[in-house]
This record gives sequence, C-alpha cells and structure tokens, in this order.
Amino acid sequence: MPDEVTNFEQLQLQLIRHLQGLVRSGAITERSLARATGISQPHLHNVLKGKRLLSLEKADQVLYYLRIEVADLLASGSRENTGPE
Repeated sequence: MPDEVTNFEQLQLQLIRHLQGLVRSGAITERSLARATGISQPHLHNVLKGKRLLSLEKADQVLYYLRIEVADLLASGSRENTGPE
C-alpha cells in the first residue's frame, strides 16, 4: 500500500491510466470496452482523453468487466508513483 493518502479521485485517475495503457497496447479497444460496460463510446473516449470522469457506478462496471480490484489499482499506483510521469 502506498505511503501517501489515496482518495477516490486518485483511484479514478489510476483506473483511467490503466485503461489508457490497455487501449494503447491493443489489449482492448474503446469500442469493445464501451459495449461491454454500457458506457457510450464517445463518453469513454472523453474519459480516456482526460476530459470527463466515470461515475462510481460506471467505474465499478469497468472494474468488474476487467476483473480488477481496487487493491490492484493501489498496488499499481504505488509502483507508478516511484518515478516521474
């Protein structure tokens, strides 16, 4: 667990960074993620571009679909916080 305080906004941003990485690597497409989670593709695109945020309900749907737990985001966040972005 990271030494610093983590809040919901930081968790949301960590989830978005994770999704950006999946899309960049080709592991998933915006369209397939949108369809699987019930999020409109334009909204998801804006989320991935940093213009919008996910509601808690939609964030939960993404986590469920990708089989990611909040603890996974915390763990990846602590690894990513070790260097500059």
